[in-house]
Amino acid sequence: MAAATKAYQQGNYPEAEKQLGAALKEAEGFGPQDPRLATNLNNLGELYRLQDRYAEAEQHYKWALAVLEKARRPAHPQVATSLNNLAALYHAQGRYAGAEQLYKRSLGIQEKTLGPEHPHVATSLLNYAALLRTIGRSDEAERMETRAKAIRARNAKQNPVN
Repeated sequence: MAAATKAYQQGNYPEAEKQLGAALKEAEGFGPQDPRLATNLNNLGELYRLQDRYAEAEQHYKWALAVLEKARRPAHPQVATSLNNLAALYHAQGRYAGAEQLYKRSLGIQEKTLGPEHPHVATSLLNYAALLRTIGRSDEAERMETRAKAIRARNAKQNPVN
C-alpha cells in the first residue's frame, strides 16, 4: 500500500495500479469479508475513477460496499465512505438520481453514527451540495454548504491547530 500511495502521489498511475493489485491479492487472502479487502477495492476504484475508467471504478466500489456491509453493518461509517465514493462516480458520469440517493444514505449513516457535528458530515454535505448545484438546486446546496461551514468552524474552534 505504501508503494501504491507513493506512485499515486507521483502521478505514476500504472505503478500505483500494479501495487494496488498486489495489495488486493494479499487482502483477498484475509477472506471475502475482511475490511482490508474493502479498503483495497475502494483505493483501486478511486484510481480508476481518476483515470475516467468508470466501469472498472464502479465494479470495485460496489464490491467494496458489499464487503463492508457484510463485514461491518449496513450503517457503519466505512459503509458511508464507500457510498460516498460510489456517489462521486455517479455524479461524474451524470447519473444524478443515483448519486443523490447514495449521498443521502451516506449522510444519514454519518449523522447517526458519528453525530451531526462530525467533520466527515461536513465533507459529505459539501459533496452532496456540489451535486445539488450541478442539477440546479442551488438553494438546497447553499443550505448544506452553510451547515458544513458551521460544522467546520465549530470543530476548528474546539480543536485548534498549534
